[in-house]
Amino acid sequence: MAASKMSLKLLIDSKHNKVVFAEAGKDFVDFLLSLLALPVGTVIRLLTKSTMTGCIANLYESLEKLDESYLQPNQNKDSILKPTITTQVTNPNFLLPDTKKPEDRKFYYCSSHPGYVSGIHNSVCSHCRSQGYGNLRHLSEEVEFAAANDSTSTDRPTSERGGYVKGLVTYMVTGDLSVFPMSMVSGVGLLNKFDIKDFGVLEEKVVELGINEGLELLKASLLSKDALTAVFLPKLN
Repeated sequence: MAASKMSLKLLIDSKHNKVVFAEAGKDFVDFLLSLLALPVGTVIRLLTKSTMTGCIANLYESLEKLDESYLQPNQNKDSILKPTITTQVTNPNFLLPDTKKPEDRKFYYCSSHPGYVSGIHNSVCSHCRSQGYGNLRHLSEEVEFAAANDSTSTDRPTSERGGYVKGLVTYMVTGDLSVFPMSMVSGVGLLNKFDIKDFGVLEEKVVELGINEGLELLKASLLSKDALTAVFLPKLN
């Protein structure tokens, strides 16, 4: 299946060469808010260690090289290096690559208490422990997942497809990724904030976003105070 794409309308201050704001729909706002739910380990894997600033990538690499024998019996490296994203978001236009293959997403349950599940193989069943059972059981049975039905997401109206914000609303996303419902008052206020009095310097541009732009926005959100300008202006000049 072709990679998902979405369009974004930008209002650009051509005099100062910066994005004033983007006119965005639900899908783009859902994508931006989903960045807040990403574990640090996932962010490092998405951006690759070589592009990370600071020393968090060194910590990640140290754990990669650490022998499993040094870890507690109920822990494994993948639970930290490849954490499961638990947020319940279903967005067909999610603009980041999947860091885990479907077959890598494994969960385990206790054969005596199937309602207790963990992503860590052979961890002790918390129910057995809380009940004081002498013979503690481990979560060793792998959960089998039913095949997903793609029509449950894309065939439904945008406003019913899950995510974080409601559809049928246009949102304003400023260069620093502040998000507001679109209104004339907020638009005028933003133009005043940037001291834009000559509307002739304003240009509208429509850009397309795919996985590459999604990764660039993730990186820019961590490094730049003006993420939209950093990502899109070089492509338009």
